[in-house]
Amino acid sequence: QMGGSIEILQETQLGGEAVGDLRIRSSALQGGSLTGPLIPQIIDEIPILAVLATKTRNGLIIRDATELRVKESNRIKSIIENLRAMGATVEEYEDGMSIPGQQPLQGALVDSQGDHRIAMAFAVAGLVAEGTTTIEDGHCATISFPGFYRLLERLTAS
Repeated sequence: QMGGSIEILQETQLGGEAVGDLRIRSSALQGGSLTGPLIPQIIDEIPILAVLATKTRNGLIIRDATELRVKESNRIKSIIENLRAMGATVEEYEDGMSIPGQQPLQGALVDSQGDHRIAMAFAVAGLVAEGTTTIEDGHCATISFPGFYRLLERLTAS
């Protein structure tokens, strides 16, 4: 919906959910709005989508996501504080946020709050930021993805 070039390969069902391989190509993303019935389907992806929003043409508005305030951390607060630490402009709402697009990020000290999804999202943010990004309690990413940092190293070495 945002204009990304994503192709699903070898789609199948596993444990009642669709799974497959993705082929993703670099593309100029438009941004948009994530609200309503879509939110429960993407609630765990919102941290990385918020980081992505800074690189879209028109930014991203996220609403109806109050549940993020009671996850492993207050993810709305964590996302906003960490994006701001990296120099981004973000408007906070009780149920989400608005993130303008086309914002450069600066390396910073960010706090994962012990939340694996925040740690992983801001590790990716560090890849597109100018300068060094350090993640407090970043090892918590191993909760859901033990090989996450090795995979990032492999991807960035190519």
